Amino acid sequence: MQKVLPVGKLPPRLLEALLGSCPASRSSRVILGPRYGEDAAVIDMGSRYLVAKTDPITLTAERPGWYVVNINANDVASLGARPRWFLATLLLPEGHTTATLARRIFRDIVRACGALGITLCGGHTEITAGLSRPILVGQMLGEVPRGRLVRKESQRPGDLVLLTKGIAIEGTAILARQEYRLLAGKLGKTMVRRAQRLLLNLSVVREALLAARLSGIHAMHDPTEGGLASGLHELARAGKVGLRVWKQKIPILAETQAFSQILGFDPMGLIASGSLLVVASPQATQRVRRLWSRNKIPSAIIGEVRGKNEGIRIVDEGQERTLRVPARDEIARLLTA
Repeated sequence: MQKVLPVGKLPPRLLEALLGSCPASRSSRVILGPRYGEDAAVIDMGSRYLVAKTDPITLTAERPGWYVVNINANDVASLGARPRWFLATLLLPEGHTTATLARRIFRDIVRACGALGITLCGGHTEITAGLSRPILVGQMLGEVPRGRLVRKESQRPGDLVLLTKGIAIEGTAILARQEYRLLAGKLGKTMVRRAQRLLLNLSVVREALLAARLSGIHAMHDPTEGGLASGLHELARAGKVGLRVWKQKIPILAETQAFSQILGFDPMGLIASGSLLVVASPQATQRVRRLWSRNKIPSAIIGEVRGKNEGIRIVDEGQERTLRVPARDEIARLLTA
């Protein structure tokens, strides 16, 4: 009997094999197609590239309309492209859908698009048998001039790895909502409610587009499922490089740290939308951090790029070890326990 896979991403080796089985021909004009570590496709449209992304909302039913716009926009912006057009597929649960629910989801989609200057231009809506909660699937399209696309293959040894804000904003917000009573009973309502509001801070579009203005930006990546640990692996594997990461330099929100002690999870493996990984030359690192600082976006230098043969390693209080890809996201483990 074959092993049943757990909730979450497919195992990296299986996913790589599947993606490798669908190459794009030259005549397709696909510049960047299915590949491990890449979250959006790039299509040559002449003087500009079209960047296309799709992602679902499956782990939470809280504000899914807001959520689905932002996580799709993040991956488009991480290639240096401006998100422009959005399509949404709404699968609503049989026996639980009301007009109020449908209006609430649509309102959040429209507001999220408006906040980012995105046009909602199509999609599909239905009430679906067998669902216990809404499932939303977004499709985001953006564009970027040919010479401004940020490709992960540009990474080189000596580059520095930056992280904006901190980990793991998305997972912390979800846990604050799903485990409110337990966490509020131990930490107080003020901290937990503050963590709930982090759901509105998932966008990295602004910091990505600011960074994309500068020369010397060699890669950007939005760590999501599997947390920062998986995000670093995806970044390095897509760029065919090694990494050294300094654990004590990684900013962790106070709420995340407190929740991890109560619920027993590793913040490095908790779903992490809301922060942006950027790889930049040492000179560009200083420029982009100054630019972010002027725009009130905190950041930290958390590692450096090494040669591929040096692997992906993390330094923790002077001890160096291989940085492992989590078998499953911590949020999936906690919510399905």
